[in-house]
Amino acid sequence: MKILLTGATGYIAKKLLPALLSDGHEVYCCVRDKKRFDTTRYHSELLHVIEVDFLNKSSLSAIPEQLDVAYYLIHSMSSSIGNFETLEKESAVNFMERLNETSVRQVVYLSGITNNEDLSKHLLSRKSVEEVLGKGSYQLTTLKAGIIVGSGSASFEIIRDLVEKLPVMVAPRWLDTRSQPIAIRNVVEYLKGVLLREETFGKSFEIGGPEILTYKQLLLQFAEVRKLKRWVFVVPVMTPKLSSYWLYFITSTSYKLAVNLVNSMKIEVICKEDHLQQILQLKLISYKEAVMMAFDIIEQQAVISSWTDAMSSRVMEQGIAKLIHVPVFGCYKDHRVAKVTNEADVIRKIWSIGGKTGWYYGNWLWRVRGFLDKIVGGVGLRRGRKSPTELFAGDSLDFWRVLLADKQQKRLLLYAEMKLPGEAWLEFAIKDGQLHQTATFRPLGLWGRLYWYSVLPFHSFIFQGMIDRISYGG
Repeated sequence: MKILLTGATGYIAKKLLPALLSDGHEVYCCVRDKKRFDTTRYHSELLHVIEVDFLNKSSLSAIPEQLDVAYYLIHSMSSSIGNFETLEKESAVNFMERLNETSVRQVVYLSGITNNEDLSKHLLSRKSVEEVLGKGSYQLTTLKAGIIVGSGSASFEIIRDLVEKLPVMVAPRWLDTRSQPIAIRNVVEYLKGVLLREETFGKSFEIGGPEILTYKQLLLQFAEVRKLKRWVFVVPVMTPKLSSYWLYFITSTSYKLAVNLVNSMKIEVICKEDHLQQILQLKLISYKEAVMMAFDIIEQQAVISSWTDAMSSRVMEQGIAKLIHVPVFGCYKDHRVAKVTNEADVIRKIWSIGGKTGWYYGNWLWRVRGFLDKIVGGVGLRRGRKSPTELFAGDSLDFWRVLLADKQQKRLLLYAEMKLPGEAWLEFAIKDGQLHQTATFRPLGLWGRLYWYSVLPFHSFIFQGMIDRISYGG
């Protein structure tokens, strides 16, 4: 089959893509920026990558006319607190109108469970998108899921943060809200299983795991799997705003995503009936099993997709191509050079930087900077990295985004996503037996210039210490 996969750099699509390719399907991945998509991971001639921005109608001409099935896996929940509903509807209209011009027979849409009258803005938006997609000339199959559990998923990583960092939790009352979590493996099986199944055409199915659990039970069962003793006390006094700040400061989520999550967590997301499981004859995975499977993947260092892949600043929405050329004029630079004695070892260290490895020198200062970033609404350091040893363009790396990771060119280029009065790049490059480490800052107005000079004293020993440790292993 010829399949169009949207949201290809997102969490679900990155899990689905290998399964589709292994089944022999020809897949066209829609991405806004080809440089953010690493095709070398898949080693398949059946994979095609096309640049499409569903908010830009002219770019949709890149979508081929000969298609069998299309997956609609786009959502803007983490991009904005106020306007993601408008963006989602506009994307859906543009998608539907373009697909009407193709030979596609079926569109598969992954949505959220919306069987409660008092829906959050997020779930109302998902419902609105379904209505738009349902107006197309193709057959629409909608799958509605609640919490998705798997290595790299937002819910999994947030629960992991809470459980592993807090022995005692005084939590908001929405922890008593019930949900029906589903393993990512089952979600992928459902998404594959409905392909051109006529009994699913024009229908909507709610999919979930075999258990109904409160958020408090999710935390405690996660702790059991990790063999940790945890106590959770629910209090009725936390407002949605306080709850959002609570999630934001304790976990690796952004404040925008925390607000949308808290609003959704007040609503029960439970399946009415799962007829599709009977049709496809799937074996549902329990919550504890799903958590254990996720940690098996983490221990094998095989996490291929993370919710942080889709998190980026507004500037990043322009695409990596517009940021990869580091500016020269009107910038401040900190450029340091060190002799390389063992090139392979230096490359290994560069590709392992950040996350649990740290930044090789003055890690406590990096943590302070991350904390200050969280206070002003930034991403902080808690995003970490997916793999301890590999980096690819588009990956998140603490409060940086990877723009270029080329071992053949011996060059790693990072773009800052922390809150700054300007823009910042950090580059590592090996040339002629020397390591070049360059921090570039393009200030925005007077505050940007004042910021640069205020942190200049710290740069003198942080950046020097970092390049010394990387190049000499001291």
